[in-house]
Amino acid sequence: MDTYILSLTIVGFAAFGMVWIPILAKKMGISYSIVYLLLGIILYSVFDTLPWPNPLWEENFTVHMTELIVIVALMGTGLKIDHRFSFREWRVPFRLITITMLLSIGIFAFVGYWFLGFNLPSAILLGAVLAPTDPVLASDVQVGPPNEGENDDVRLALTTEAGMNDGMAFPFIWLAIVLALSAQTGESWFLEWLGRDLIYRLVAGVAVGFGMGKAFIYLFFKLPEKLGGFENVRDGFVAFSTTLMTYGITEMIHGYGFMAVFVVAVTIRNYEMRHEYHRELHHFTDQIERILLAILLLLFGGSLVKGILDGLNWEMALAGIAFVLLIRPLTGLIALLGTKLKFREKFAISFFGIKGIGSFFYLSFALSETEFFNGKEVWALVAFIVLLSILIHGLTAPFAMKKLKLRYIQEKKAVT
Repeated sequence: MDTYILSLTIVGFAAFGMVWIPILAKKMGISYSIVYLLLGIILYSVFDTLPWPNPLWEENFTVHMTELIVIVALMGTGLKIDHRFSFREWRVPFRLITITMLLSIGIFAFVGYWFLGFNLPSAILLGAVLAPTDPVLASDVQVGPPNEGENDDVRLALTTEAGMNDGMAFPFIWLAIVLALSAQTGESWFLEWLGRDLIYRLVAGVAVGFGMGKAFIYLFFKLPEKLGGFENVRDGFVAFSTTLMTYGITEMIHGYGFMAVFVVAVTIRNYEMRHEYHRELHHFTDQIERILLAILLLLFGGSLVKGILDGLNWEMALAGIAFVLLIRPLTGLIALLGTKLKFREKFAISFFGIKGIGSFFYLSFALSETEFFNGKEVWALVAFIVLLSILIHGLTAPFAMKKLKLRYIQEKKAVT
């Protein structure tokens, strides 16, 4: 059987299934990511001619495929947030991307170095890769499409955190990279990392994203109204083209493209928030994201069959379980101390720090930049944690979010 034709057919079925499988999975009370993961395991167990899904062997493919879906997801995430940006309104996610993220990186780097025996660059890479929550696999715990009203405190916090922390994690990915390079060359690294990777790249990402957002608003909101009769330029695909342009320009000037894409999405969303065009923009990015996610989940299922977990030992498995069930929830609760949220809301926000495709991108990107001594072991542990996250969060999130939504509606009615 021709591998190319078989692959096209499977991709077609996977994309077609995105119409029905999420609905069926929702009725079953589970995340559809579990269904696609199982399908990937089955397909790669049955067909030997499918493309090899080992990310260590196909590093460039892994980098670019995960990169594409993350930037599309970041655009979609920013476009569906109904709360205007302000430091006061977004104080909970800001706590999560500072306190929780830094604690997670530090604790898991410590675990990697002292408990698992990784060298320092690999340990820091492990912590930085796993600290951010995933904007791709977290749809079950995020707000709904624009202006649909699914904006309770839990969903809002998890959505905004997933959008912001992908850019905020990148300086620590680069920290691991420059440490690995310094170990090979003996050159000093701190000032260069501080000025370039921490300050400049973040500032460049925010600046380009904000500027592109303002340009988009003028071209697709203000200008058509001034000229009259040009409302038909407001096609949904413009969101995808804006995503690619913003990311490309930012990366060309060596800024953080992830940060820029989320900022451009939030900038656009903050203009005339009740405008119907926001729904069309989000709908288009959501469709692209779901197709790409179906493909990546099938490949991840295949990689489980083909041995991505071969480097895993019991100490690493124990550390992975601790990260999902203890480290993320505890660091999340610490960050939320002093907020007005109820404990059940704090616990939900802390527990549902879903890991996924973003972690795969960061890891494959870092390994494409330089060699890490424990690269294979880090891949095995990250894959194991993502697998745990898909299963644990995928089985609990739909039920938990439904319960929290009912509580939110009841309390809102009681107030009114």
